[in-house]
Amino acid sequence: MATLKVPVTTNDHIQGPEDAAVTLVEYGDYECPHCGHAYHIVKQVQKHYGSDLRFVFRNFPLAEIHPHAEAAAEAAEFANASGKFWEMHDGIYQNQQRLNSSLLFKLAADIDISVEGLRKSLEDHEFASKVRQDFLGGVRSGVNGTPAFFINGIRHDAPYDFENLRSAIDARLARLKAAS
Repeated sequence: MATLKVPVTTNDHIQGPEDAAVTLVEYGDYECPHCGHAYHIVKQVQKHYGSDLRFVFRNFPLAEIHPHAEAAAEAAEFANASGKFWEMHDGIYQNQQRLNSSLLFKLAADIDISVEGLRKSLEDHEFASKVRQDFLGGVRSGVNGTPAFFINGIRHDAPYDFENLRSAIDARLARLKAAS
């Protein structure tokens, strides 16, 4: 059973309360069609569990097969520097079928961050080290494809449809209640 080797910290992209009963970590690739599908499922899971769930997204671009994944991850990190990670993250996944540099610049303009700043950041690979750090943490945790989910530090190896994720999260919640 694979476990999360890199603990969640304030350097991560987090939605939900720190004291949530369950932490769901996703290693994702912005160009992966499976991650695009999982994006909508994660939104459902977040809505279902509310404040009982903390969601963490980490970059895992599979650049060899997804030529825009690395730039998309770097663009999301650039947006993060302006406090707009989730806006860029959501915009990329909601427009995944059109993912290219033009879309990234359009999204930057839409969320009111510097298009020229993003262009320069991508040219200089300003956030490549942060993306690489996420990627290597995923490798250390046994991630070999996307999306990869961890529920309270344990890899979720079952399908990631809503019912399977809900069932796995419910099982973790039941164990926590039984232990208290």
